[in-house]
Amino acid sequence: MNVMEIKNIKEEARRLIDKLPENLTWDDLMYEIYVIQAIEAGLSDSEAGRVVSVEEVRAKFGLQP
Repeated sequence: MNVMEIKNIKEEARRLIDKLPENLTWDDLMYEIYVIQAIEAGLSDSEAGRVVSVEEVRAKFGLQP
């Protein structure tokens, strides 16, 4: 991670905190950070082609279409 990425993360963290309610808990904050991190990881996987089709998932788990 380079300095620019760290700066962006700090800026995003500040924006996140500013938009959250005053009475949030640490758990609320950790959940919000987790959601953002999960979405970014999913987008990164998608951009890198690390995806599985719906049909493959249904077949793997024996689900009906």
